[in-house]
Amino acid sequence: MTFYSMGKNRDAYFETIYHQHQPMVLQMCLGFVKGDIDIANDLLQEVFISVWNNLEKFKGASTYKTWIYRITVNTCLQYIKKEKKEQTYPILEIESQNAVVNNETVTNPNIQRLYTAIGQLKKIDRLLIMMVLENQDYDSISEIIGIKPTNVRVKIHRIKKRLETILKNTENG
Repeated sequence: MTFYSMGKNRDAYFETIYHQHQPMVLQMCLGFVKGDIDIANDLLQEVFISVWNNLEKFKGASTYKTWIYRITVNTCLQYIKKEKKEQTYPILEIESQNAVVNNETVTNPNIQRLYTAIGQLKKIDRLLIMMVLENQDYDSISEIIGIKPTNVRVKIHRIKKRLETILKNTENG
């Protein structure tokens, strides 16, 4: 169903989209902000404000999931770009933060370490690994990022190796 076929049920339609995609968006945002739940929730809100404001513009050329991924990525990248300009300390500064997935507080230190490690990756690498954690297939990732599926495979393999190195170093450090 597209916006044009939903008639006057815009609110109900949006609510359905929100509930279907909110966990995915939150997890993506958490990956971009190293597990900081407050910032992730702010970004989540910005993403869905953008979805609401642009609902009429969705033409159905892709799935809602792909469209919302793109909005999420753009919102997170804009935040990081703005934050990088405003910060007087390095963007890779590591802080102890609590991660939240699917609206439940995660107290598992391994998940916190993973978010911290993901936060040390380059922006595009963070995006890719968060999509992998969301169980996106390589074709979907390829469509969202705009690179060939074979390149996605290679990049993800390299990212996993980099994460292993980061996690080993923090374990031994």
